[in-house]
Amino acid sequence: MSSKPPLAEMESVESSCRAVELECSSPRLDSSDDYGIPQSLGSDQRFYSMNALEILRETVRILRFNSTGFLSIAAVLICPVSAIVLSNPLVKKSVVKSLYVRLWMVARSSGLPMNSLIQQSCHRFAEMVASAVFCFPLFVTLSLLSKAAIVYSVACTYAGKKVTSFNFFAVAAKIWRRVISTYMWVCMVIIGCLALFLVLLVAVCSVFAVMGFPPDVVVYPAFGVALVFSVVFAHLIIICNVANVISVLEDVSGPQALLRSVFLIRGQTHVGLLIYLGSTIGMAFVEGLFQHRVKTLSYGDGSSRIWEGPLLVIMYSFVVLIDSMMSAVFYFTCRSSSVVVPLDGDGHTLLDSNTFASGSLTP
Repeated sequence: MSSKPPLAEMESVESSCRAVELECSSPRLDSSDDYGIPQSLGSDQRFYSMNALEILRETVRILRFNSTGFLSIAAVLICPVSAIVLSNPLVKKSVVKSLYVRLWMVARSSGLPMNSLIQQSCHRFAEMVASAVFCFPLFVTLSLLSKAAIVYSVACTYAGKKVTSFNFFAVAAKIWRRVISTYMWVCMVIIGCLALFLVLLVAVCSVFAVMGFPPDVVVYPAFGVALVFSVVFAHLIIICNVANVISVLEDVSGPQALLRSVFLIRGQTHVGLLIYLGSTIGMAFVEGLFQHRVKTLSYGDGSSRIWEGPLLVIMYSFVVLIDSMMSAVFYFTCRSSSVVVPLDGDGHTLLDSNTFASGSLTP
């Protein structure tokens, strides 16, 4: 065991990695923009880009390498949040009903047909908004802490350093402000995107309704707007996920982290979309099972809920864990493949580029 204090040890690791990284990347870098993103690379470039499947395999290797640490994070920090998110005990039905009625009235006034699909969409959206509001204290504490712990553990694994809870909490106290700041900016960006989508949806539907189109026809441009929004929202989530990783590993936060994320994932967006699609399908599948098997069905006396509920919570937590780990690995592969130089002299990362490029992790 090292006799150095955890913060001193952390700073020494960061300094050594920063020196090695600059030494390795400087001969290959021909030019870079104001954000340290290289415009051209030398012919001896050794880094490579990972596709979504390779990132998943790398994530599994890291999980096997430090299974105790990651599963402890899932059990202590992720499972409680997953249980509350799936069961929604904090969400008041009266609030969901009130919000649903307002959305239904807006949809009706904009000319959309009041069929079962539109009603279910309004009700589902009302549930998601209410759940996000009531569970926000958990998201900004336990959930955010779990993401930071996962990113820190992945980085320490690449750096060849042992992860301990004491060291992590010492580092968390140092970086917590920028992590919170970035998360709040992420929330504001997502809320702004959703608000813009609702305004555009109502505007487009209202225009077609004023032009005299029947409600059954108005629904088609509404689906078109929803489809475009889905693609834009998926890109936004990728940027926000990488920005959260950046806020943990680099000395930037808030809008700077979001802007850095945009430049960092340039050319790798399709990989991020596949990661987001897989994680979303996995979470939606488990959430649907929980809704159907635990909330709706039970075997007479409700005994099915005793084992199916905890099992689905564990499954959901595992999907969240893998998603957060893949976001961290995605950050590292984007950073390594573009040979990113820190923003300034104070910017840093825990990653040793040579360690990551060599793929030397062996459980």
